[in-house]
Amino acid sequence: MRQKAATFVCISMMGLFVLSACGNSNEDAGTESEGENHQGDIVLELWQNDASEKEKVYQDAIARFEDKNPGVTVNMQYIPNDDYKQRMVVAMSGGDPPDVFFSWGGSWLKEFADAGQVVSLNDYDIDFDKFLDVALTNTTFEDEVYGLPLGLTQTLFFYNKEIFNEYGLEEPQTYDEFLEIVDTLKENDIIPITLTNQTKWPGTYYLMYFADRLGGEDLFQGAFNRDGTGFDDESYVKAGEYIQDLVDRGAFNPGFNGVPYDAGQGRQLLYSGQSAMMLMTNTFISSVRTEAPEFEEKLGMFEFPEIAEGNGDPSNVGGATSPVWSVSSATEHPDLAVELINELTSIETAEDYVNRTGSIAAIKDIETDDPFIKRIDEIAANANDIHMPYDQTLPPALAELHLDTTQQLFGKALTPEEAASQMEEKAKELLD
Repeated sequence: MRQKAATFVCISMMGLFVLSACGNSNEDAGTESEGENHQGDIVLELWQNDASEKEKVYQDAIARFEDKNPGVTVNMQYIPNDDYKQRMVVAMSGGDPPDVFFSWGGSWLKEFADAGQVVSLNDYDIDFDKFLDVALTNTTFEDEVYGLPLGLTQTLFFYNKEIFNEYGLEEPQTYDEFLEIVDTLKENDIIPITLTNQTKWPGTYYLMYFADRLGGEDLFQGAFNRDGTGFDDESYVKAGEYIQDLVDRGAFNPGFNGVPYDAGQGRQLLYSGQSAMMLMTNTFISSVRTEAPEFEEKLGMFEFPEIAEGNGDPSNVGGATSPVWSVSSATEHPDLAVELINELTSIETAEDYVNRTGSIAAIKDIETDDPFIKRIDEIAANANDIHMPYDQTLPPALAELHLDTTQQLFGKALTPEEAASQMEEKAKELLD
């Protein structure tokens, strides 16, 4: 049985700030010198899927790049998250991708890299040492770096403090306490949890957290590497049971499997006080500041609670690497494109990214006074493990099945045993 080289990052937080093994290449691969005047107009296409203040941060970085490179223009295109992956696959397969593109690293980026569609950055003059190891590892495959990470995310429960105060509720430490909150809110005609699961990935946060709290951080590693556990492990079955128990309790908004995330209806339920909680990445903070800044004073957050019967460490937290900036191998201007992603991950850009959007940098030693980011940094510092999303780690066919079966669990179209069995059968086909 072959051992898979997991792109999944399951790492002790003691190693979070370890210097990247990729090192720092001091070789100048012929990038254009700063301020060079390029003859004729050069246009670089950049695709990304962050809106609001993040998009403005990227635009400011682009403006700095353009100032240093007269005659070069960057055309940045925003594509909503729900459409982005498909658009990129079509563009790559059609031979007409953007020069620079956004990703989450992991297996999604690796598939393009394996197909020779992404530029390796190893020979460029890039300070790899400035990146957090946990982030750069997720963009490095077989010792080749294929993307520069600007940010990290954590998945936490965000809640309306005003509603909690009204009903005498406190941030839960245990899952039993969490269920008491759900039941109290339901009894008082408040939607306990907003779920926007049309595009499937929001629901997977529950499956991954339940599986981690029940089976521990080695559960996924064992199933993915085919080493001691499988995707039909009892902990995965129980995770499905926990999901369906929440559905049966009426914990979520009506029609949750048909509500899209990008359109914002789900977030409006929180802003308006119709619902009380949402399990989401810390990008939710940026959404609040753009869409409903008056809601920020009501905003609280807590970690996914501990499950008494579980074997997982309650300090474990779900996370992701995003955005990651990469260069398409089809670009006619690779040196300029690499210079652009260098600017998009510069210290100045990282400082803007953290302080203007309420996000976490994938770059070391970025200071902030933002109370939310300080709290998130504390959670990361105390975490035993940060687990990356399955759909960014598994091979594409298995990742898609993971999304499908999890959505079907929420819709009760599959039993927990059926969902786990389907995942394990596909894993045997693809990973054994």
